[in-house]
Amino acid sequence: MRGDIAQLMQQAQKMQENMQRAQDEIAALEATGNAGGGMVSVTLGGRMDCRKVRIDPSLFSDPEMAEDLVAAAFNDAVNRINAESQAKMSAATAGMPIPPGMKLPF
Repeated sequence: MRGDIAQLMQQAQKMQENMQRAQDEIAALEATGNAGGGMVSVTLGGRMDCRKVRIDPSLFSDPEMAEDLVAAAFNDAVNRINAESQAKMSAATAGMPIPPGMKLPF
């Protein structure tokens, strides 16, 4: 019984270390979302911080289209960050499923 508890504690410690490492890796991520065939690009960091926005100057004549493309590029970048984050957290939790709706890092 004692050996089981000690082994469980070691597994919990290792998982905690893996989670911290994954969170650090996620914070360092950078993803670029594109829209309009590359006319707009948005680069986000792993904590969903906007790092760069590039808009093709030809879009300035149509502000509504520019707004739509910026939103689409932003959403594309968010989806890319979320996919990479989920992959890193799955690896850190050794495949243990995370409950639906639970966002990591905390």
